[in-house]
Amino acid sequence: MSIKMMNMSVIEWNRVDQKFDDSITFEVTAGQEDHEKDVAVINNSRTELPKRYKVMLHNDDYTTMEFVVMILQKVFHKNLQEAQEIMLSVHRRGVGVCGVFTYEVAETKVSQVRRCAKDHGFPLKCTCEPE
Repeated sequence: MSIKMMNMSVIEWNRVDQKFDDSITFEVTAGQEDHEKDVAVINNSRTELPKRYKVMLHNDDYTTMEFVVMILQKVFHKNLQEAQEIMLSVHRRGVGVCGVFTYEVAETKVSQVRRCAKDHGFPLKCTCEPE
């Protein structure tokens, strides 16, 4: 594949982008009236996906199962069946994964759970860790 360019004295190309696939972008600029050489720059940068974090609830002897289900429905938007399955995982295994989110969203969910648990007088522990 070749790119042929002509210097143009009147028309100025500020920037032309042509994407031939997802990983290579050609940025082409041409000289102005003084007929500077054309420049082709290949940019091989890729955007990385953000790291994902698991939000987890931990079992304790004081928080009721009903409250855990309510938290899962209100904060994590789980339906009743999903909320009950996660609650039973927390009860039987000691920990249950509520969801996987970007860092900012995960921290917000943890904060919401902790605040709601404190407001209702429960010591429910909620944490996040990298996936």
